[in-house]
Amino acid sequence: MTSERGSGADGGAAAELLVVGNPGSRRTVLLTAALHRARRPAPRMLSWRAVLADGPAHTGAVLAEALAAPGAPTLVRIDSPGDDPVVDRLLRGAPQCAPHGTITAGPAWYSGFTTATRGLAAAAVAAGARLTADPDDLAVLFDKAACHAHLAAAGVPVPAALDAPGSTSARGWADLRGRLRTRGWSRVFVKPAHGSSASGVLALQLRGQATGADVLARGPVRWRHGRPVNSLRPGTFRGDKEVGALIDALAPHRLHIEQWFPKLVLQDRAADVRVLVVAGAATHAVVRTSQGPVTNLHLGNARGDLASLRAAIGEPGWRRVLDVAVTAARCFPGMHTVGVDVLVGARAASSGPHPIPVAVAEVNAFGDLLPNLPGLHHHDHDTYDAQIHSLTGAFTV
Repeated sequence: MTSERGSGADGGAAAELLVVGNPGSRRTVLLTAALHRARRPAPRMLSWRAVLADGPAHTGAVLAEALAAPGAPTLVRIDSPGDDPVVDRLLRGAPQCAPHGTITAGPAWYSGFTTATRGLAAAAVAAGARLTADPDDLAVLFDKAACHAHLAAAGVPVPAALDAPGSTSARGWADLRGRLRTRGWSRVFVKPAHGSSASGVLALQLRGQATGADVLARGPVRWRHGRPVNSLRPGTFRGDKEVGALIDALAPHRLHIEQWFPKLVLQDRAADVRVLVVAGAATHAVVRTSQGPVTNLHLGNARGDLASLRAAIGEPGWRRVLDVAVTAARCFPGMHTVGVDVLVGARAASSGPHPIPVAVAEVNAFGDLLPNLPGLHHHDHDTYDAQIHSLTGAFTV
């Protein structure tokens, strides 16, 4: 892409960016607005529905045709396929759409997604186009166990994992409970390996011998028609029978289990930090706070005050948060942008001269949907402005 200013999104200039995404989604709208502010042409859209119409194995042919057109863009952005039930169905190879709220991101979804993105990447490379997301990195990012192992091997601090890399995940509640007893762990997070947006995530607490009423699980999940589904309101499950049924139902999704990391508390709310890393630099950060263990903002949780967090952990602590986020992002060199969720330890405010305890909870391939978030260095740049500037140099900095 050139660095000269274009004639504007509506000025008739050829698109410089082709986006594989969901037309009309918030992501697409915000990206297009950032291009308009930068006086760049609107992106050329290729919908996930279109590229998946003949199945995940045939995405490359659809993109190749689009890139062969006269004046086709030379930069391809693979955006999130989420929030479209038809796209979800096509990725899973299912005959019909799942009911709203169904936890669908299991092995079938993962297989479809990785097949689709590898096909897109092959077509882009063959056409001489650049990609903003590498398919091999995406495959790791959408496998929580593989991502955890990859980060740990690179020396990035992460919560301890229950299972060794490459081992078989828990087959159900009895198996998981036995493994927890063996390790002597009483508080863990249970995460479906291929999930996102906290889908199916549970905070699990055991007391004593983990029997009867001594088991408690909380998370954005509820039962509907005999199966667990996503919920914007956290559910609480007590006792061996309730928790066991839930874990048994989630186990086919492959479960990644991490030891509980006690979070910093700000104004009586648990807090962590999402750091957006664009082209190797931390550009944005948002404090996520919750009265429960899961802090994802789309669940009705609140953005916290960044200045208060920085005051609580001190500037050396804040620099450590950013450094850890950037180090984690660099483990995925084929990703132009990632969102890194950094846990800050509960002892941070009183850690004195010792390094604050931090750990990376997640690295999100599509972690840029943070509307109206001011930049760390350029307050008038939102997360999409930062990406467009990095790709085009269109903004004055």
